[in-house]
Order: sequence, then structure tokens, then C-alpha cells
Amino acid sequence: GLLLGYPIDDVEGFIKNDGKNCLYTGYWKVYATVPAKRNLFRRFECAREELMKQIRQGFWKVFVTETKKLLRRPLFLCCTVVFPLFCCFFFTTLMKEGLPEQLPLGIVDEDHSATSRNIIRTLQSFQMPHSLPTYANATEARRDVQRGNIYGFYVIPKGTGRDAMAQRMPTVSFYTSYAYLVAGSLLYRDMRTLSELVSGAAARSMLYARGATERQAMAFLQPVVIDMHAVGNPWLNYSVYLTNIIVPGILGLFIFMVTVFSLGEELKHGTADELLARAGDSTWRAVLGKLFAQHLLFFLTGSLIVAWFYVFLNFPCAGGILPLWGVMWLFIMGCQGLGVFMFAMLPTLRLGLSFASLWGMISFSICGMSFPVMSMHPILQWAAWLFPLRHYYMLYVNSALHGGCLVSAFPHLATLLIMVSLPLLFLPRLRTILTTYRYVP
Repeated sequence: GLLLGYPIDDVEGFIKNDGKNCLYTGYWKVYATVPAKRNLFRRFECAREELMKQIRQGFWKVFVTETKKLLRRPLFLCCTVVFPLFCCFFFTTLMKEGLPEQLPLGIVDEDHSATSRNIIRTLQSFQMPHSLPTYANATEARRDVQRGNIYGFYVIPKGTGRDAMAQRMPTVSFYTSYAYLVAGSLLYRDMRTLSELVSGAAARSMLYARGATERQAMAFLQPVVIDMHAVGNPWLNYSVYLTNIIVPGILGLFIFMVTVFSLGEELKHGTADELLARAGDSTWRAVLGKLFAQHLLFFLTGSLIVAWFYVFLNFPCAGGILPLWGVMWLFIMGCQGLGVFMFAMLPTLRLGLSFASLWGMISFSICGMSFPVMSMHPILQWAAWLFPLRHYYMLYVNSALHGGCLVSAFPHLATLLIMVSLPLLFLPRLRTILTTYRYVP
């Protein structure tokens, strides 16, 4: 109550009476000086009515004019709805299988034995490798890797089967091209797993020959059983990992640029005075009315993205869909607030748009999706707090993957709220820009 500005005598009375036996109820429960509180409540009502009147007179005119402008110009509709939704459907369709499959992998079989053929058949049964061309030697396979025809190759040297049976520890080799990080990593995992299986099978055959039981052989080969759990994305779905951040990041980039452009074009076309006149010479009503029309379209787009991810595609959503809708709404408002800040700092249209696009692109690298923020330089760790996508990512992980309450990620929630309120801090400068600044091509 004290934080909300309630009188201390009413707060004390509320505590002592456990919220009961109040003398009057208005904006709060009154326990002392009722006439004075009634008068204060009447002043609150008058202030509220005056605020609503101002909003109706100025905000509504700006909102209607901006809505007509948005609907009349295809560029705005494309940037607020069409392009973000296209990117959403494009990325989710591109990675609909969850993980890349049918990755070409070469085989260099110099042994041509039953053991080598068994190795190749086992490799063909794996999910990722596909189209296993054979090569006479490693040089030919390496050339195909350099040409980009295959992502790696597996070498079975001559005598592998014979040496394995004689316990001479034959060596098999595999090579992957990490010029393609995802494909190389997935094939490396499969070929390493295959090599371990081949080694285990040879050792098991040797133990069986010495009279060991299956249980004794398995205890020798794997004395410690590993129980692995992938938390948050147990399917190891690459689409869940990427699109949940890439698509909101693209939406945030469009929000930055549309916000800066819509304010900057008022200067470009010399209509800033008309904008203020429609708003009753009020800067905050002019900015709010202009951005609210865009906000509705962006929120519609964000809601469709959330519904597509968590209703139709059934992406992990441990905390429920409503908190994620709230996070998306707060993210959109935070991006708009930061966009107003960008325009206030760089009112030149080309510089403002350059700043907006740069900030949006850096967001993908510094949000922590691809490279952990905690492993970055300390300066970059602090800089990550300046990007809305970083806070969206942390709130998404907290709610969708961990199932936690949004309050448990309060620092990120509070930072987005600060970004939402940024335009309030720069209203005087915005007024100066709209009334005195002249467009410079």
C-alpha cells in the first residue's frame, strides 16, 4: 500500500483489521479521515475524466489517421504482418523434421571384409547419413568434401576385420567438414557412436569366446550405466531450438524499423506540425496514437506466431500459453519503446534506420541463443541487457521450458518494462524534434 501511495493511517488500519471493518471504500479501504479521503477520491475521478477527454480528443484523431495510413500503404502491412508471418512459416517448414536428415556421407572401404560390410550396413541404419558413395581411397573422398558433395567420410583400412579378430587393435578413421557446423556435428556424432559400437561388439565377441556370460560381458564393457536426460527439448528438435527465437527476433527487427520510419517520415514530408495539431499539441498523445495503431498489427502478428508455435506445432509450453502471449506483448511494446529512443537519439531518417537494423541484427548474436552470454566478455554480458530479444529469450526459457512463473525472471521482466517507458523520458526531446527539426536527406 505504501508503494502505491496509500496514506499510512489507512495502511495501518488495513493491517490491524485484517482488511475488514473499513469506514469507507473508494480507490482503497479507508480507516481514518473519511471526509478528506472522499474529497481526494473525487479529485481522482475528475483527473481520470479529464485524462479520458484528452485521450478522446487527441489520441483518437491520431489513431484513426495512422490506421488509415497503415491500411492504405502496402509497405506497412507487409512489414507488420506479411513478412514476419512469412518468415515464421518459412523457418518452421524448413526445419519441420526437427533435425537435418539425408546428409551425404562417403565410405572408403579398403578392407572389403564381412566386418567392413557390417559396419556399412550399421551406418546406413542411422537417421542422419544418407547416400553413402564409396571411394577407392581417402584422397578422392577428401576432394568431394572440398567440392561440397559430401559432409564427411568414414575410412575402414585394409585388414580391419582380421586385426579385430586377432585383437591387434585396428584403427578406423572418420573425417567431417566443420565448414558446415550443423551437418558436421551430427555426422561426427553418428560416426563416433558407430565406432564405439564396433569396438564394443569386437570386445564382446572376445569375452564370449573366453566363456563370459552376457551379463559379465556387458558389465565389463559398460561398468557404469549412463542415464541421460535432455531437459526442455527432449526430442532434440532443432526447430524448437531455433525458430522460437529467430522468428521473434525478426519481428523485433521489423518493429524497430517501422517505428523509426513512421516517426521519421513525419519530418521527411513536413507533417510533424499536423501530427501535433491532431493530438491537441500534446507530444505524448501524438506518439501514443501513432504507435498504438502499429502496435495492434504487431500484436496480431505476435499472437498468430504464438498460436502457430504452441497450439498447432505443439512446441514445449510447460508454463501455459497465456504467459507466452504476455511475454510476446511485452516484447513488442519494449521494441517500440526502444524504437522511439532510437529516433530521439538519431532523428535523421537514414541514420535512425541504420541504427535500428544494426541493433536488430546484433540481437541474434547477443541474446544467448547460439553462444552463451555467461561465456562472453564481461562488457558484452552487460551489453546484452540492452537488447529486448535477450529478455524475451530468458522469459521464454523460464516459462515455456522450465514452467516457472514470470516473476521468477523478474530482472528481465523489469528491464522490458523500463524499455516500454523509455518514450516518457524523452518526450521533451521528441517535442523539440517534431517542432524545430528539419529533414536532412
